[in-house]
Amino acid sequence: MTKSKPQHKEQTIALEEILKENGLILYNDDVNTFDHVIDSLVNICDHDPIQAEQCAWIVHLNGKCKVKNGHFKELEPLCIALLDRGISATIE
Repeated sequence: MTKSKPQHKEQTIALEEILKENGLILYNDDVNTFDHVIDSLVNICDHDPIQAEQCAWIVHLNGKCKVKNGHFKELEPLCIALLDRGISATIE
């Protein structure tokens, strides 16, 4: 008779992946206007206008900016909505 190994390590790793917070990252491009990016952040990510403008400037100056934290399932529809508006975004 063989004993099966406990699954605790695999279960712990899977649980950590589920609970892990991710970031929605916005990237700079030469296509979108500040107004378009700001409006998109307000409408999609629930930023207030000042926060959205600050993120737009960070993206412009640094090439990218984390605009929202959360779990993957929460961020995925936001990322898709930004991509649908022609804004470069990923979840990391």
